[in-house]
Amino acid sequence: MSEPKPPPSPLLDASPGPQPEVSADSRKSIDRLLDIMQRLRTPVVGCPWDLEQTFATIAPYTIEEAYEVADAVAREDYGELKEELGDLLLQVVFHAQMAEEKGLFGFEDVAAAISRKLVERHPHVFGDARGDSPGAVTETWEAIKAKERAAKGLGSVLDGVALALPALQRAEKLQKRAARIGFDWNDPQAVLDKIEEEIAEIRAAIRDETQEAIGEEVGDLLFAVANLARHLKVDPEDALRKGNTKFERRFRQVEARAGGSTDLATLEALWQDVKREEKKAP
Repeated sequence: MSEPKPPPSPLLDASPGPQPEVSADSRKSIDRLLDIMQRLRTPVVGCPWDLEQTFATIAPYTIEEAYEVADAVAREDYGELKEELGDLLLQVVFHAQMAEEKGLFGFEDVAAAISRKLVERHPHVFGDARGDSPGAVTETWEAIKAKERAAKGLGSVLDGVALALPALQRAEKLQKRAARIGFDWNDPQAVLDKIEEEIAEIRAAIRDETQEAIGEEVGDLLFAVANLARHLKVDPEDALRKGNTKFERRFRQVEARAGGSTDLATLEALWQDVKREEKKAP
């Protein structure tokens, strides 16, 4: 039997405007999911695979499911989005169940923590702060997050940028954090100059034939390119994703026309044909 639900947060009760309602069916669905997860993790009667999992072994699946949610959104497949969101919710429940077994926290604690955070970070909704525009809301959000980091003893503006983020996305976040204290380029042209500098350093590393140095310089170039994207208000992760899609689309056409040929000159000529046709298309 599930434990009784805690009463609604007084912060929410005191807030202006109509309060959201959670239906009994919704509560039952969540309780049933929690019960199923608990059963799967119960020795003897549970699932051997689920029982042997740990936070570390489940974490890669959590990341994968988040990407599958993003993929469904990008394809505007909302039927699949519902399924993928369920898979992602399972990851939260799985981690919470393992934590409860260790006496760390449970699903209710996770839900309570995010509810509290949402209320605290939206004083323009649940308090008296002003939030007349998305920009004003973002400023308030960032100020609150800065206070939270200070309360946790995180001294650097770079603290809290997750290591597991995709590299380009993490580069952008690190750059944004550094820019908060004025460590930033003044304009995109300065970043382009930096990119040219990094390319020159790669050429030098290639001449010296030191693989470690080449890898380091390529990393610096990618970091600089992410910085350029940020200055041009382009999401570098999204831009590269679209670049991947374009390459895949064009290369599949090249494959179809090549008839199995692996001659580089033939493949390059077909590639140029495909590019020209795409540019002519309305």
